[in-house]
Amino acid sequence: MTDTLTPVLTANWADERAWTLSAYAATGGYEALDIALGMAPEDVQTAVKDSGLRGRGGAGFPTGVKWGFLPPADPENPKPRYLVVNADESEPGTCKDIPLMMASPHTLVEGVIISSYAIRAERAFIYVRGEVLHVIRRLQAAVREAYEAGHLGTNIHGSGYDLELVVHAGAGAYICGEETALLDSLEGRRGQPRLRPPFPAVAGLYASPTVINNAESIASVPAIVKNGASWFAGMGTEKSAGVGIFSLSGHVKKPGQYEAPLGITLRKLIELAGGVREGHELKFWTPGGSSTPLFTQEHLDVPLDFEGVAAAGSMLGTRALQIFDDSVCVVRAVLRWTEFYKHESCGKCTPCREGTWWLVQVLERLEKGDGKPEDLDLLLDQCDNILGRSFCALGDGATSPITSSIKYFRDEYLAHLEQGGCPFDPAASTAWAESK
Repeated sequence: MTDTLTPVLTANWADERAWTLSAYAATGGYEALDIALGMAPEDVQTAVKDSGLRGRGGAGFPTGVKWGFLPPADPENPKPRYLVVNADESEPGTCKDIPLMMASPHTLVEGVIISSYAIRAERAFIYVRGEVLHVIRRLQAAVREAYEAGHLGTNIHGSGYDLELVVHAGAGAYICGEETALLDSLEGRRGQPRLRPPFPAVAGLYASPTVINNAESIASVPAIVKNGASWFAGMGTEKSAGVGIFSLSGHVKKPGQYEAPLGITLRKLIELAGGVREGHELKFWTPGGSSTPLFTQEHLDVPLDFEGVAAAGSMLGTRALQIFDDSVCVVRAVLRWTEFYKHESCGKCTPCREGTWWLVQVLERLEKGDGKPEDLDLLLDQCDNILGRSFCALGDGATSPITSSIKYFRDEYLAHLEQGGCPFDPAASTAWAESK
């Protein structure tokens, strides 16, 4: 496993007008499509399976295996198959898919065509968060270019394969990042998670067999087809193959997107990002976005792959590495995240709808210094009553920063109570000192 940057998806981002078809084609764009169309769909599926590509949207489920869950075609009751790309990127800290679609939308479009061919789908959708209008327009322009060039539509490249691709703008709900809520939204209903079974592979969009994959997962397919499964599997770690985009934000000198093999450490990534800002030290960080348990300095050398992060007590998630230095109040940061989850709860289930509201109430008391030490146990009890009991993963994700921050920073929570306010607030600290 190498620990240096390995640009694959990001290789053409710095090219002039990289988002256009001409620029993409100049770097070998759509060559993988010709290779795929010369293969049987089953062979494309096998290549993706053998590559070890795992879902890049958080769960890390093997992509090729997921495609294989589609039931065999029934000649007596034929149903269309659909590919849906989940590009509803909206979790705090997660910011890899939007720059990918902005810089090189044709990478995703080509991935959609190859993936749709592999699962025998004749209609595909890219579901994008509605607020990123500039990205939606760029995707739509790329799709239009692909149609005009014969990469989409009927009889693609003379292969006899037909595909229609629709770019769909969501209405700005975090819950629609959950795949079944996304399907409800795509069908024109309020986005709320569905009861499973049936699973989307059996009865998904319009009650038909559907594959739902993250944008980065689908965008990785052309490089796998073009370079071979063994090429991709040869990067990363044994069980977490390939490269991924690591999004560094917060208190580093050079925040941005760093594409590297899975298994790289945060220590190495921070070094590549120029280090933590001058005069400060790393305090805590998220390995996979705000819904994953926090890590601290002691986790700098944890391999950033699915197994390594899980063994250390968190989740790799979307590789959204939010870096916080010693100037940040962990209680205030956790409160802000929890307010987000309360606001974005769809309200379908009681543990999440009521639980996130109560979590905010207790955290607000603690952050203001108005609570009491027993509130920490109350918080953990509330989290325990949400974890594993909510309808979807939003409730579970809301508890992660709370439980992990109490685990690593209990003293900071208690300091708020001792000082009657946030110890990082100069006014509160002065008032506490004068009261003594």
